[in-house]
Amino acid sequence: MTDDVLTFIENTIGRIRLNRPKAIHALTPDMCEAINTALLAWRTDDSVTAVMIDHAEGRGFCAGGDIALIANSAKTDCVEAERFFHLEYRMNHLLFVYDKPIVAFIDGIVMGGGVGISLPARYRVATERTTFAMPETGIGLFPDVGGGWYLPRLPGRVGAWLAATGARIDGADCAAIGIATHYMPSDTLDEVKARILADPANLAPILDAAAQTPPPSKLEAARPDIDRLFASDKAEGIVAALDADGNEWAARQRATLATKSPQTIKVALRQLIEGAAQPDFASNMAMEYGLACAIIRRPDFVEGVRALIFDKDNKPQWNPATLEEVSDAMIDAIFTPLPADQQWTPLPALAT
Repeated sequence: MTDDVLTFIENTIGRIRLNRPKAIHALTPDMCEAINTALLAWRTDDSVTAVMIDHAEGRGFCAGGDIALIANSAKTDCVEAERFFHLEYRMNHLLFVYDKPIVAFIDGIVMGGGVGISLPARYRVATERTTFAMPETGIGLFPDVGGGWYLPRLPGRVGAWLAATGARIDGADCAAIGIATHYMPSDTLDEVKARILADPANLAPILDAAAQTPPPSKLEAARPDIDRLFASDKAEGIVAALDADGNEWAARQRATLATKSPQTIKVALRQLIEGAAQPDFASNMAMEYGLACAIIRRPDFVEGVRALIFDKDNKPQWNPATLEEVSDAMIDAIFTPLPADQQWTPLPALAT
């Protein structure tokens, strides 16, 4: 399999430890496959009572997925990219429907793919080091791995703001809006994990006892502006509201939006509408897989990765270049469902 993720059982706890520190534990196809294999085995193993997800070392929990692999595949036939998305989304879905309790320690950077493996967990522990974001519109992608399900279910218009701007929020913010179920200092995590491993039956009480009151949330302070200025489901409506308001916060959001892919801002906002209406998580993931297959075939994704990750000039040339040039027909085409034989499906063990 791979040494980039460690899967083992410790005193009835199934351990998933991300172990790719030089890449901030960004997920590869092999890592997703290893996680799926372990979770499926533990699912029917009565000796496993719960699952713990964390990272072995380094400054972040998980910075996302293997964007270089996806972008290089998108330049050719897209086969490897599509395989990765299909595999990763199966993992996201397996975590979401898992019967046994899962605790994810989201200490440090939690972005993209890291969101996808932590938000399905029943317990999500943030710290003062947590930096959470769905920054995909900055590389011409969209907030996938379940973003269409989670983001529209956050309070007010926070989901639309996070999706469109790629804003980074901290652990206190995560606790304030329900992304985190518990908040505690990072220097207490090793002790908390040890207590859980010593007494797995009391996982929830141990987390509750260790939780501390987070500092005041800057996000909560900005909520009136977020809910007012990001009220529209249309990108042009949001921009108009930001321009008309003119305060410092609005100006910063307007400047941020100007750096993002106009196409994928519109995709993300519609994704949240569609995701809010999905009957279940599997349906949402099928929708997101169709979006991923369409988006990687359009120019913005390869260009965004070039500008921000490969060349690092931070000067993507978006195509189309403006929101006004991104037509409704273009967005409709991106949201057109895939043919039946190409659609995403859950892992066979979970199919009903």
